[in-house]
Amino acid sequence: MTEVSEILMSVLSTIRVPRPGDRVHKDECAFSFSSPESEGGLYVCMNSFLGFGSKYVERHHAKTGQRAYLHITRTRKTQDENNSGSGDPPKKKPTRLAIGIEGGFDVEQEQYEEEVNVVLFPDRQEVTSEDLASMPDVVRERVSLSMTGLQAADSVSHTLQVQQWDGEVRQESKYAAELKQLDNGVKIPPSGWKCEVCDLQENLWMNLTDGKVFCGRKYFDGSGGNNHALLYYQQSGYPLAVKLGTITPDGADVYSYDEDDMVLDSKLPEHLSHFGIDMMTMEKTERTITELEIAVNQRVGEWEVIQESGSTLRPLWGPGLTGMKNLGNSCYLNSVMQVLFTIPDFQTKSVPLRMFVSLCVVLEAKLGYGLLSGEYSKPAPDPGDDPGTSTEPRGDQLGIAPRMFKALVGRGHPEFSTNRQQDAQEFLLHFINMVERNCRSGMNPSEAFRFLVEEKIVCQQSQKAKYTQRVDYIVQLPVPMDQATNMEELHEAERRREEADSSGAPPPAAPRAQIPFAACFAALSEPETLTDFWSSAVQAKTTATKTTHFASFPDHLVIQIKKFTFGLDWVPKKLDVSIDVPDTLDLSALHAMGQQPGEELLPEVAPPPLMTPDVEVKGILGSHGNEEDDSLYSPLLSPVLDDSTVSQLCEMGFPLEACRKAVYYTGNTGIDAAMNWVMGHMEDPDFSAPLVLPGSSSAPGTTPTESLPEEHLATIVSMGFSRDQATRALRATSMSFFSFSISLYHCSYAALIQQYHFFSILMFSLLLFASFRWVIFNDQKVCASEKPPKDLGYLYFYRRVVE
Repeated sequence: MTEVSEILMSVLSTIRVPRPGDRVHKDECAFSFSSPESEGGLYVCMNSFLGFGSKYVERHHAKTGQRAYLHITRTRKTQDENNSGSGDPPKKKPTRLAIGIEGGFDVEQEQYEEEVNVVLFPDRQEVTSEDLASMPDVVRERVSLSMTGLQAADSVSHTLQVQQWDGEVRQESKYAAELKQLDNGVKIPPSGWKCEVCDLQENLWMNLTDGKVFCGRKYFDGSGGNNHALLYYQQSGYPLAVKLGTITPDGADVYSYDEDDMVLDSKLPEHLSHFGIDMMTMEKTERTITELEIAVNQRVGEWEVIQESGSTLRPLWGPGLTGMKNLGNSCYLNSVMQVLFTIPDFQTKSVPLRMFVSLCVVLEAKLGYGLLSGEYSKPAPDPGDDPGTSTEPRGDQLGIAPRMFKALVGRGHPEFSTNRQQDAQEFLLHFINMVERNCRSGMNPSEAFRFLVEEKIVCQQSQKAKYTQRVDYIVQLPVPMDQATNMEELHEAERRREEADSSGAPPPAAPRAQIPFAACFAALSEPETLTDFWSSAVQAKTTATKTTHFASFPDHLVIQIKKFTFGLDWVPKKLDVSIDVPDTLDLSALHAMGQQPGEELLPEVAPPPLMTPDVEVKGILGSHGNEEDDSLYSPLLSPVLDDSTVSQLCEMGFPLEACRKAVYYTGNTGIDAAMNWVMGHMEDPDFSAPLVLPGSSSAPGTTPTESLPEEHLATIVSMGFSRDQATRALRATSMSFFSFSISLYHCSYAALIQQYHFFSILMFSLLLFASFRWVIFNDQKVCASEKPPKDLGYLYFYRRVVE
């Protein structure tokens, strides 16, 4: 038996065959963004199935004693190899607005030649499939099965990237089955159609009730149609229309104006035949709505040079200038993480990997290194170029694809675990939540954003005050549309739009509202009137005023411009506004002063009791307690809450636990008081946390006896950490975010003059002030910005200036 064969025999117990459900990390290193395409390839542990780049595999071997790794290297094929002589079928264009589904977008954009061998450490002895042929049966069978299984298994990153999504799924229209069609003698020819109003000959829709043909909606760029089909529906009420030019024997585009969506019509052949159209003889002459949407999605991923006022911008490379690949509507995550890793607290946190025991923080550190090192900030080769050919670098970068990070921070979350677009502000708070849970015993970078808010409520009847404090991380500013400086222009545009609607003409371009930043900022200091406040001084409801100030100031201030609002019909909409956000802020006037001389405080009197007189109060020991010894009394009682009030609040869309708190803390005094409590506490960090009564135990999931998933423990242990470290890390990350003691918060900023300079703006892409210049980050494109549109931001990040 050869030396290699003997080694394999001795480590055979550490070579496993993947089973269904095993997570195989064969596309990305656990500690870096190295992949099989990187220099040195990727080493996959044949026991834990974790992947390691060439720089980290030695560390894993030294920590765990693992010797057998599957070494995967991939070399990108040239354009000639991709298109001819390889035997591979040509790439198909997507036919469905879908990801990971037959006919949808292909997530594997490039083709590679792959080489796979087993490597034995510490000497890195290589074992090929040919070498295995001459080894004992037991060795050959186990190693071959493991190799085959690892190659056949879907990698974790690939699975996360695909996450099957079909944006094309359509529902049967509620009008299809019983649609009434007029017997008006209308017959539609097989071609030669035009709009009955404007004679447009493309993007035409035939109403399925009376056969009228009109043009479709006008697109954002002015093309498409003149909205005549929509206007006809508004006049007639006939709901269904079919797009002429898309009719084939397989179907057609059908739109329901009333349901405001593309729909299915199971009786479409019958409905078309009513107007003389034979589906079986029709041919497609126009792109379907799906094809138009696909074209838009494909353009989003192309370079097409980022422009500002028509200027072509210069690409940038190097440390701190690394692009992030869009994983499918993940620009909210990319933008937030790019900003966070320009902040010194997060940069420092990302360096010492050996200090971290939490998987979340390990991946955060990995992401930080990927963004800051410059290792991946290099021009991406053109997929059609020969790798050995020197060409002019393109604008986009190799960049990094934070698949593992996205999967972890989104795990279990109903929104961030999907491929849908999300709100950047909500994601920032969600990520801060995770950082807080993982940094209880060490440096916490999220403290850079944390500040205390002081709320002062003054009872207008007794003039007595109440002071409360809460932790916050983001300052939210409303957009007062009624204070726009170009109000006359906006009114004139609205008048022209109404005239256009009534005449059927295309709507004119709407001007952008110009809102002074001072008007938005004034809301922070303006008193708020509470009309249904329960005053402990007068033991009744009365009117009060509430003012909000900063009890402490953060090192980095995040301001959110609340551009998303609801219309009168409760349909969410985005405000198109321009706000003159200043480069420098002075918050000294918003510094909380605390209780003033001579000011009386509202007495600490509880609201009316919740427990009814006939409720029997029992201690934790139940019948084992006794009347004389009240030390056995337990506060773990279920409060008697008004179910109807709780239900009314829930129907308004508020979380159940928040509704229960509102009823509890207002003493069952009715819906008005409960609503007042909700509106006054919506920004509380524990707004949706479970109601915990004074003296009761903490939230579930924090008890030391709670069992932990063995597979999670094994994953962290296999990365080189002890079982004790892994256990403590998993217990820590299961704890509630806001169970930390506010008394530990260090409030040392009050005496300083609070001036801030802003350094980054988050919109659809990201503008970042770095090295005395503005830089625009748009996924994998990183460029010097010439004229940054600072007035169009959504989140603004300011850095505190200490004098």
